[in-house]
Amino acid sequence: MASANENQWLKGRVKAVTSGDCLVITALSHSRPGPPPEKTITLSSLIAPKLARRGGTDESFAWESKEFLRKLCIGKEVAFKVDYKVEAIAGREFGSVFLGNENLAKLVVKNGWAKVRQQGQQNQDKVSPYITELVELEKQAEQEGYGRWSKVPGAAEASIRNLPPSAIGDSAGFDAMGLLAANKGKPMEGIVEQVRDGSTIRFYLLPEFQFVQVFVAGVQAPSMGRRTANGSVTETVPDEPNGDVSAESRGPLTSAQRLAASAAASSFEVSSADPFATEAKYFTEHRVLSRDVRIVLEGVDKFNNLIGSVHYSDGETVKDLGLELVENGLAKFVEWSANMMEDEAKRKLKAAELQCKKDKVKMWANYVPPATNSKAIHDQNFTGKVVEVVSGDCVIVANDAVPIGNPAAERRVCLSSIRSPKMGNPRREEKPAPYAREAREFLRQRLVGKQVIVQMEYSRKVTQGDGPTTSGAADRFMDFGSVFLPSAAKGDSDEVAASSADGQPAGVNVAELVLSRGFGNVVRHRDFEERSNHYDALLAAEARALSGKKGIHSAKESPAMHITDLTVAAAKKAKDFLPSLQRIRRIPAVVEYVLSGHRFKLFIPKLTCSIAFSFSGVRCPGRGEPFSDEAISVMRRRIMQRDVEIEVETVDRTGTFLGSMWESRTNVATVLLEAGLAKMQTSFGADRIVEANLLEQAERSAKNQKLKIWENYVEGEEVSNGNTNTVETRQKETLKVVVTEVLGGGRFYVQSAGDQKIASIQNQLASLSIKDAPIIGSFNPKRGDIVLAQFSLDNSWNRAMIVSAPRAAVQSADEKLEVFYIDYGNQETVPYSAIRPIDASVSAAPGLAQLCRLAYIKVPSLEEDFGPEAGEYLHTVTLGSGKEFKAVIEERDTSGGKVKGQGTGTEFAVTLIAVDDEISVNAAMLQEGIARMEKRKRWEPKDKLAALDALEKFQEEARKSRIGIWQYGDIESDEEDTGPARKPAGGRR
Repeated sequence: MASANENQWLKGRVKAVTSGDCLVITALSHSRPGPPPEKTITLSSLIAPKLARRGGTDESFAWESKEFLRKLCIGKEVAFKVDYKVEAIAGREFGSVFLGNENLAKLVVKNGWAKVRQQGQQNQDKVSPYITELVELEKQAEQEGYGRWSKVPGAAEASIRNLPPSAIGDSAGFDAMGLLAANKGKPMEGIVEQVRDGSTIRFYLLPEFQFVQVFVAGVQAPSMGRRTANGSVTETVPDEPNGDVSAESRGPLTSAQRLAASAAASSFEVSSADPFATEAKYFTEHRVLSRDVRIVLEGVDKFNNLIGSVHYSDGETVKDLGLELVENGLAKFVEWSANMMEDEAKRKLKAAELQCKKDKVKMWANYVPPATNSKAIHDQNFTGKVVEVVSGDCVIVANDAVPIGNPAAERRVCLSSIRSPKMGNPRREEKPAPYAREAREFLRQRLVGKQVIVQMEYSRKVTQGDGPTTSGAADRFMDFGSVFLPSAAKGDSDEVAASSADGQPAGVNVAELVLSRGFGNVVRHRDFEERSNHYDALLAAEARALSGKKGIHSAKESPAMHITDLTVAAAKKAKDFLPSLQRIRRIPAVVEYVLSGHRFKLFIPKLTCSIAFSFSGVRCPGRGEPFSDEAISVMRRRIMQRDVEIEVETVDRTGTFLGSMWESRTNVATVLLEAGLAKMQTSFGADRIVEANLLEQAERSAKNQKLKIWENYVEGEEVSNGNTNTVETRQKETLKVVVTEVLGGGRFYVQSAGDQKIASIQNQLASLSIKDAPIIGSFNPKRGDIVLAQFSLDNSWNRAMIVSAPRAAVQSADEKLEVFYIDYGNQETVPYSAIRPIDASVSAAPGLAQLCRLAYIKVPSLEEDFGPEAGEYLHTVTLGSGKEFKAVIEERDTSGGKVKGQGTGTEFAVTLIAVDDEISVNAAMLQEGIARMEKRKRWEPKDKLAALDALEKFQEEARKSRIGIWQYGDIESDEEDTGPARKPAGGRR
């Protein structure tokens, strides 16, 4: 386009109008990279009135002349050709321009906005091809008094603008702060005169014609470079009438007039521009140069520069120039100036930049995102019921698609992109932060037991700053998502409008509810961190809470609450509370935690205390036993964090209150009994239990349907114990086990065969990244601590409890510590270098090894005669590669204490039967003569007497054969079987 020959018609688009007879035209298409080529065309043979120069004034009708041409053709497609050039004026090109079928020169002259230059002696060939018509049109305009030929008295003088100093080159006294104070936030009309770079424009403010420079708020386009050292600019705009060249020097031009000089070709040198600077500048020129715009001033920087938002019209649509630049990858978001803007506009800019970075648009093509600890979660949406509210920003939802009792049924969901006050940790003596309890209580009342829709969005790796971590522990992740209530409750619509946007289910976003009540803040994510899909809505909710001064944004302190926690207090203190609890017949309470299927932690608002509570006369399987987890799951879904009523009967020796509980008028114990997940225990009399008839009816129903723990129940039927002739009632609990360690004396450890917990813990241990031994002094395990220890036989890392450790701090890596492997039951002494700290998430699960002994028989200890033989036999028949046994639990002994390990936990007395054997291990050891039967007591239960009768024949067989302990005949009863000899009465004689 720049090299087009004269008389060749070209097409282009009008980019700018610099005066009443001069236009800048850009090509419609081009093959070279960067902005399209352009030409500055002065209309041939016309002389338009001149605008004011530095320190001068307008010629009459100069502004109206320019405005006529600008409004007529700016942004429109035209056809043009160059008629002639004047080399003396920097090669200025004069031409004819057509807008559709209309000749622009004729329109200008016809309306009286320019004079026609008559053909003179000089340059006789440099005239418009339409000179004759132009002269005729000029005469008509003059006769009619159009434009500059107006015959209205004083019209010429009135057309001369009264310009402020800034419009004629003197901006020294310009009061930027005063202009901002008078107009902040108000749209101001203006016409863009010059574009310095993509994000800096100069324009006339109407109607005062202040000539100001404005930096587009919140963005910065690439720099166009700097002027050379001398900073000189060659003037290319003549001050003489078109074609009449004079050598007389003129004064310097105004800043506004320099556009005409730079539009044709830049005559000064600049340092190299930043990548995409030229494209960004053209982008802005194409949209706002010589256009009407609206400026909203946002602020003033420290150099007295105005900062503002620029809006322009595109057809019927009003667009934001800053946002357009950022969305097209031609400017970056600038925090300091964006802070002057409204929150909504600022959010849009930030989001647009982030999207461009992700899509690598224009200036972000080579952008390398910073490392992030968050990762998107895709296609993990589900519906379920809220089981528990952990805090104001974390809930646990039971997935409808996963069966009750499955470990994967309940999913912890942290609400995306928000942070509520922390609940603290009583174990570390951390108190709840202000409004933490209020936030959790708000969600509890709103969500617990309600059906919700969950959209999982991202997971984040827990770092040191997020919570305590342990050296050598596996990475832990938190899953974040948006939770929606399908329908809005009364009052929700005032704060959060229910909606169904793209990708958002119909309903109320729970995170918005939390923020709108002032119970949290929005997380300010780094650029490439994953965030909520509804981030803008969260920011808007937070802004509403801020303006309303709600919750944590208010000046009020959160109400103080002192809660007496009787679950950690001495049992005597719990007994002191008993009269107060018995005095109130039915006490309202909130279930804080489900400790087991029948035992709970309750909060009683009326007495501001927390208690341990258990059902009277109803017991579920203990932890680790079949159906224990399912009972807990059922109770969590039914009553976790629900409002309930209780009646307290008494308190046991451990400080646990016993009684009955109702939820929605339903006796909660009946739910467990009807599901076959609990049994009644009425040894102290059913008459003390409230609604005992309902409980018995529920248990009877489960028995009849053979549900869960009653699946093998047959009323009155018995099964073999020792062999086909020995018996045991079917009601006894049976476990499928694998023996992991033999201790001697008929005692051993087992693991439940096929237990999902075993696989889960093994996977956790396998995924651990075991690091070097801790620095001496940084980690000093104490007796009872759970650690990771390396087993000496296969070098595997396992969970272990410290049995004995040095009293003082560890001094050497070779120092010895005795450990007990809580998942297998074996014990050894290991060096300090073979021990590591363990993460709480791995150590929290109870040990998998269960201590057992053979029921109804006595096995010699390793120190007694035939003790080693008995231990070796038990070792041989039980330990093997995955050998499975059926263990029938005859009795439970809890006298060993509460700490599991080394025989100190609950001990099961079992009948151990190999899957492929006909008789039990108990009977086999009697038969081998390496064990003997317990002595019968006077009042034994019928089922035990039947079992002893079945076993006695195996002992009798060994006795007759004189094998093992019977080789020297009958054995006299030991001290354990007989009481001490009675002493004669003593006293003085």
